[in-house]
Order: sequence, then C-alpha cells, then structure tokens
Amino acid sequence: MAVLVGKKAPGFTANAVVNGGEIVEGFSLEQYLGKKYVVFFFYPADFTFVCPTELLAFQDKIQEFNSRNVEVVGCSVDSHFSHWKWLQTDKNQGGIKGVKYPLVADLSKTISENYDVLAGNYDYSESGDVTFKGTPMAYRGLFLIDKNGIVRHQTVNDMPLGRSVSETLRMVDALQFFEENGEVCPADWHKGEAGMKATQEGVSEYLSNK
Repeated sequence: MAVLVGKKAPGFTANAVVNGGEIVEGFSLEQYLGKKYVVFFFYPADFTFVCPTELLAFQDKIQEFNSRNVEVVGCSVDSHFSHWKWLQTDKNQGGIKGVKYPLVADLSKTISENYDVLAGNYDYSESGDVTFKGTPMAYRGLFLIDKNGIVRHQTVNDMPLGRSVSETLRMVDALQFFEENGEVCPADWHKGEAGMKATQEGVSEYLSNK
C-alpha cells in the first residue's frame, strides 16, 4: 500500500455526477487547487450495504465541511450512469437520494490504481490471457488534500469496515489549526483545545497542564 502523505495527489480527469443528478464530463480535482481543501474518498460499489451509510453520513455533515472550506468528493469503480441511478433512488430502497457532493466514475479502475486502493491487480494467466486477482473494487480509502494539492492525511479500511466522518472532520481541524497557528496537535486533539509547540519545552508544558 502506497503512502501518499506528503506527495502530490494523483491527478485524473473522469466523468462524475454532481449536485445529485448532473452528469459532468472531464471532472478533475484541479479545479480546487489554490482554493479549497478536498476530502477525496473511495468506496467499493454503488447499491451495496455499508457504502450508503457512509455516503449519507458525509452528506449529513456537508455543511460542517463546507464551513471549513472543504470539498467532499466520492469515487467508486461504477459508471456515472450507475452513480446517477443510485442518486435518484430513495433511502428506503437502498439509495442515496439527497447526496449533493460529486461522485466520480472510475470505470477503468485507473484512479483507484493510482491511489493504490484497488483491492487486487491485473495479471496474465499461463496461456497469456489477462486476468484479475482479487476484488475489482476499491478499498475504503480516504485522502485529505490541502489547497496546494498535497495529501496530508490518508486512511484505508477494508471493505466491511465503515469510516468515521467525525474523525475526518477532526483531521481537517487539526491540519487547519497547524497551518494557522504553527502548533502541532497532540493525541485526541479536538477543535478548541490547546495545541503544542514542537519542542521539548512545549511537550513538557502541555503535559504539565493535563
């Protein structure tokens, strides 16, 4: 599994569905460079079981992300047509109607491959045929990308393990606190709490106030 933290987020151009139903060709994260932070997350597939709980949970908190100047963008190996249909399907029928942030279509699986979250890989059989070993879907990868396009935080969950949206917000707060104050964030830090100077004296002062 590649560690992308500290590196430029892999670029892509793909079809996407935005605003809950508008199909866009040539969607790219480059539109946010210099302007916004991005939470870019992968999920295995449309019309599954854990996935709608995650996508709806991100939508429930979308105002909190937006208030922090963060764009949330989802991605799976499904087509934009599948995304569109899922977005039109009511929650009580397994759909995610009401989700407004962009969903990227990674039908070629190249975006998942470049972010190293594809749960398998292409190979050749003894007869020379192309085969796929593993599961041709993405793990639950999540990447926090700063305004310069650099990955600052990443997590990757196996498919049965849903993510914590609150933890994602906490990491956004931690990054922005560090950028604004130059102080680092200790264990279990939350917005509104004191940071810590990145010196031995700063550590001692922080621990003495605990």
